[in-house]
Amino acid sequence: MAKYLVIVESPAKVKTIKKFLGSNYEVMASYGHVRDLPKSRLGFSPDSDYEPQYITIRGKGDVLAALRKEVKKAEKIYLATDPDREGEAISWHLLEALNKGDKKFYRITFNEITKNAVKESLKNARDINMDLVNAQQARRMLDRMVGYRISPLLWAKIKRGLSAGRVQSVALRIICDREEEIAAFIPSEYWSVEAKLGIKGSKKSFVASYYSDSSGNKEIKSAKEADAIEKSLKSAKYTIKDIKTGERTRKAPLPFTTSTLQQEASKVLNMATQKTMSVAQQLYEDGRITYLRTDSTRISDEAVAMAKDYISEVYGAEYATEVTRENNKEKKIQDAHEAIRPTDISKTPESLKNTLPRDQYRLYQLIWKRFTASRMNNAVYDTMSVKLSAADYIFTTSASSIRFDGFLKVYSDGEDDKDSNAFILKTLNKDSEIIFESLDKKQHFTQPPAHYTEASLVRALEELGIGRPSTYAPTISTILGRRYILKENRNLFVSDLGEVVNNMMKNSFPSIVDVNFTATFESLLDSVEVGDVDWKMVVSNFYPDLDEAVNVAEKELEHIEIKDEVTDVICDECGRNMVIKYGPHGKFLACPGFPECRNTKPFLEKIGVKCPDCGKDLIVRKTQKGRRYYGCEGYPECEFMSWNMPVDKKCPKCGKIMVRKGNNLACIDQECGTIIPSEEE
Repeated sequence: MAKYLVIVESPAKVKTIKKFLGSNYEVMASYGHVRDLPKSRLGFSPDSDYEPQYITIRGKGDVLAALRKEVKKAEKIYLATDPDREGEAISWHLLEALNKGDKKFYRITFNEITKNAVKESLKNARDINMDLVNAQQARRMLDRMVGYRISPLLWAKIKRGLSAGRVQSVALRIICDREEEIAAFIPSEYWSVEAKLGIKGSKKSFVASYYSDSSGNKEIKSAKEADAIEKSLKSAKYTIKDIKTGERTRKAPLPFTTSTLQQEASKVLNMATQKTMSVAQQLYEDGRITYLRTDSTRISDEAVAMAKDYISEVYGAEYATEVTRENNKEKKIQDAHEAIRPTDISKTPESLKNTLPRDQYRLYQLIWKRFTASRMNNAVYDTMSVKLSAADYIFTTSASSIRFDGFLKVYSDGEDDKDSNAFILKTLNKDSEIIFESLDKKQHFTQPPAHYTEASLVRALEELGIGRPSTYAPTISTILGRRYILKENRNLFVSDLGEVVNNMMKNSFPSIVDVNFTATFESLLDSVEVGDVDWKMVVSNFYPDLDEAVNVAEKELEHIEIKDEVTDVICDECGRNMVIKYGPHGKFLACPGFPECRNTKPFLEKIGVKCPDCGKDLIVRKTQKGRRYYGCEGYPECEFMSWNMPVDKKCPKCGKIMVRKGNNLACIDQECGTIIPSEEE
């Protein structure tokens, strides 16, 4: 009979760990959390010192009964849940639910599910770390406060089924703020001038770009200026003014953290953050990679030695680095873990290709390559920088070629390592005769900030200190699931519903959606984790202000009654005036006689502006994914569209229609470039 009981979270780990430990150990799973705050109420009271009222999660009674049965038989019980705050809290809940006698419970953690790691954890068994537990309790209660106090307001004032969240509401605001920046952006015109040049004695050509005039002016702001430069250079002779040669080092990447893995998987594999975490969890539970929730880039000495041996043998000793690479920026609380890496570098992606499902193979390959590259030497380039003079202007060009490929042998992050100018490194010198071939001038416009993608949103949340690695994926999934934001070609856009929710949150709960305020609370939770701050102090300081804000919002928003807007569209079936309703995909027309009359129609929201192409009304339309734009009522016969809202005003310069750009009006023709303040409308 087994003497010892090991309790893990996931049943996927049971068989593997049982194999490592042998017949003296029984391994069972808790299937995640076993206790939580009740769903039907807040779960704590300020009057009872914010003591949480935990209950057994519905459906977990049988799991606990089976665990209690094995606890009675065992001499020692090891709680082996995940090595983070949440895992520590699950172990504590198990201890509270199972420890009905004098049995001794021990906490063990391992960063990877390998035989050595699991056996080593048993030698370092410890008590539950209550600082970790309390940090998780504080986070859970803060999230519960925001969700349970504010969400009912959203239900009452907007529609049922909505939610607010301590992190998700800030993430929504970040995206909304970016959309406002994009809408308000006014493009500026600029020009580039490039000369295609040759070298006497060589058949190849290279391109040099305009740098400045003799007085140091580097900008070409109009076609007139570009034409003047082109005219001056028609018969100009190009001569070499200066040549500098040197070398450039391209540093090997750091191994993955949770955040960087999510970003890279999104960019390289087009994998959503939620899916990345799910697939990584599978790889971890199968013993392929180390723990997937970490802020650290640290690597164990054992893994460093293993990587050095492997790289030296496969690629050569000159590729293996002796350098310890870590991110020396602000240390975060989850730095106790290692970076995400393969548990055994000798298990290459190709060797596992036939045994791993497609998504696991692709993600494992990304992790393996990144870790292997992080233990290789930097890439080294030979470089050349050249200045040329022609008439009254200076042109520049540069070139580089790889001298030593280093980590690029296994990993490239998408940068183009081929340089079409590389031949000049061996061909060009100060005495070279330059041959003019052609001149190319192009008009450009400055671009607005890019729409957020899942990858860039994760990066922004991390840089701002909002949430933690484990929260990024569920946060993005929640605001996508609630249809606050929409995803189209990787880009994230705010929906009408998201704008309404964000505006309500900013007006009634400004501190909740304040980036600095939320980041401060993350720091407080970190302080709780290391024992510097009492968790109940964090909770008790937060709740009264929230409670007051909710009470004020309830009173101030009482007069806002969202009634159905009556239209002049007559119902075809019963003759009533149809009203505007809101559905999952936005507005639609419905008969007010529901349920007797169930007639509905698409809602065509006119903006009071005529189509410049055919004269029909312009209306608000949406893409298949829900992104708003402005199009002609006569579509598909008329295909006019604009991402920015047109206004009933013509451009004073070219006569075309104008559109709103923040507090300005801009000509719809970007090449015209006319901009006037909207006050002049």
